[in-house]
Amino acid sequence: MSGGAQVMWDEAVTGYDFGPGHPMDPVRLALTMRLVEAFGLDRKADVVAANTAGDSTLRLVHRADYIEAVRRVSAAPKSADGSYGLGTEDDPAFAGMHEASALIAGQSVGAAEAVWRGEVPHAVNFAGGLHHAMAGAAAGFCVYNDAALAIARLLELGAERVAYVDVDVHHGDGVQAAFWGDPRVLTISVHEHPRLLFPGTGWPEEAGGQGAEGTAVNVALPPGTTDDGWLRAVHAVVPELLSAFRPSVLVSQHGADTHIEDPLAHLAVTVDAQRAASVALHEWAHEYADGRWVALGGGGYAVVDVVPRSWAHLVGIAAGAPIPPETEVPEEWRQEAYLMTRQTAPLRMTDGADPQWRDWHESGYDPADPVDQAVLATRRAVFPGHGLLP
Repeated sequence: MSGGAQVMWDEAVTGYDFGPGHPMDPVRLALTMRLVEAFGLDRKADVVAANTAGDSTLRLVHRADYIEAVRRVSAAPKSADGSYGLGTEDDPAFAGMHEASALIAGQSVGAAEAVWRGEVPHAVNFAGGLHHAMAGAAAGFCVYNDAALAIARLLELGAERVAYVDVDVHHGDGVQAAFWGDPRVLTISVHEHPRLLFPGTGWPEEAGGQGAEGTAVNVALPPGTTDDGWLRAVHAVVPELLSAFRPSVLVSQHGADTHIEDPLAHLAVTVDAQRAASVALHEWAHEYADGRWVALGGGGYAVVDVVPRSWAHLVGIAAGAPIPPETEVPEEWRQEAYLMTRQTAPLRMTDGADPQWRDWHESGYDPADPVDQAVLATRRAVFPGHGLLP
């Protein structure tokens, strides 16, 4: 396996645009790439544009009739009537929807192929992570499920086991559904409690289908969870399961909408904790998956303050050139961000936090702590099936 990392980028992914006023503003992708360039990370990693995913690739996860429906409304957006989840408030139809969605999917599949073939140990597609799309329907701002497609491609190429870790504030329901009965795929989602947030799934009791019991893992956190609780939950669940499962490849989804400033959810996490999670996932890829790591973006709707910084940190970590949190944000990027959005950008790559978390095994379970209650519910639901103590 050669050194380095790939960053998957094609400016045309910004064509994934649901229109004015929609939270999924593609400016967040452009701003992230401009920040990556401002830090010179495009010289630390190979920037690669993969091919658009064709129908045979899309059919690894999606039904043929759904792909055809996306293609129809892509050509005639006004014909969308809500069928297949297209033309809804969450997923309004737009011209070129199929092409833009298939391009994003192609970048994630290309990232998976590059890592599996040993061209690079790590690959990042921050335009990806569209984890809500189902086999036959769009959902939650997601048309094609690039994360599931990347995993399906890895399996097709010969990966014996793939682990998927999703730290988006929303449950990774589409990826879980795609591999519900497949014991070769371990899906772990750490998210805000489904009682309070879309998509309303991701309860700890959702643990996998027949023959794949214990391979769906859900940590449902209470609203208001801060850095220390969030990182405690991630560390209390993920590494033990990865150690037991021993994946051939680690695929991770890094939705930035756990942030305290995100307008669509209720956790209270900082960019500093998001960076710490990316550092941990990088380390776990090396410890448990022979260094093979495919990292994707996801949600994130504070498009200037949060998303570009969080994902620039992710790219830096993958590229072996991590950005110190106290680093000043380049002034030229701040000016460009203002010109593009009329919003004032942050001054530093930190929120000023210093995340610390109590180790689950060292500190013990606190029955009065809602985060610990959530962690224990998950451990009880799935750990025994992996030969682990709850």
